[in-house]
Amino acid sequence: MNVHCIPAGPLGTNCYIVRNGTDALIIDPGGDEDHIIQYLTDAGVTPRAIFLTHAHFDHIGAVSALRFYYDIDVHIHVNEQHWLDDPEKNGSSLFLGRGIKTEQAEHVLVPGRLQEGSMSFDVIHTPGHSPGSVSFLFHDEQVIISGDVLFNGGIGRTDLPGGDIQQLERSIRTSLYGLPDSYVVYPGHGPETTIGQEKQQNPFFTI
Repeated sequence: MNVHCIPAGPLGTNCYIVRNGTDALIIDPGGDEDHIIQYLTDAGVTPRAIFLTHAHFDHIGAVSALRFYYDIDVHIHVNEQHWLDDPEKNGSSLFLGRGIKTEQAEHVLVPGRLQEGSMSFDVIHTPGHSPGSVSFLFHDEQVIISGDVLFNGGIGRTDLPGGDIQQLERSIRTSLYGLPDSYVVYPGHGPETTIGQEKQQNPFFTI
């Protein structure tokens, strides 16, 4: 399995292309759909679905273009299924002064094991940055895609609607810091890190 990062959209959100053979998943396409399409074309892979760690505007900007270009479904946690077509809830009207929206997702995510094509992974509900934030855990590769929950030396902000610092701390300590130190964390912004590094050096929450 290969994880490729494409910074995309107005805030340079990390869009991840997770590949296994000719299968691919698109995670958090925040914008710049032409760059994403070009990468997939050059790599010779076919995306099977779009998965969203949460529905803030900077993570969904290219969802509409990609879902129709490839005729693929979108997956998001049930707590944010109505944010995709609501610029006030996803924050685009507040931060950009214009609305970003797409049709509601075809599938709602629930915690547990999920199979998509040749890829198998766990969905973990990790609220706090937003009520429907999830992380995607690929055990065989020791990889977790954490969205805006845990960063390299940081955590997701909690001053947006639905944010809760105590809930975020529980998500990080209970769901993420319980993983082996060797697991690589691919966050929604910035460079990757490891669980071990954040447990020891994160200025917000350490163990």
